Amino acid sequence: MIDKQEIIDVVNGALAGTDAFLVDVTVSGDNRIVVEIDSASSIAIDDCARINDIIENHFDRDVEDYELEVGSAGLTSPFRVKAQYDKNVGNPVEVLTNDGRKLKGTLKSASNENFTITVEKKVKPEGAKRPVLMEEDITFNYSEIKYTKYLFEFK
Repeated sequence: MIDKQEIIDVVNGALAGTDAFLVDVTVSGDNRIVVEIDSASSIAIDDCARINDIIENHFDRDVEDYELEVGSAGLTSPFRVKAQYDKNVGNPVEVLTNDGRKLKGTLKSASNENFTITVEKKVKPEGAKRPVLMEEDITFNYSEIKYTKYLFEFK
């Protein structure tokens, strides 16, 4: 069976010096390898093909007998690494918390420990007849959420 860490090392080496980064590597028991990459700008099919070729040059198919799939992280897939949060600062996101709350807002910032989203909520100021929309920043530790993902908005 192919060592997952060895694949991670090969991919990280291939991505060094680029704005691309590794999102995930899975290796199944039957040697099916799936590599997901992302980038601060964009991932082209040529980027995936280059990583595929590097992996194939490093692992001999005759010896290891594996199936390989290299692709970009899906646009609507949950974020898995901090670099995806960094990439999406300023973009609309959906957050599902461990306690079941689903929030939609704008990703304001991300650190190694937590991230902050800005949400709009209706607040009725004292003496006002109608509620008004106010922005509120909410900070989450990564351990407090089930997922965060990019939110498509059609207008």
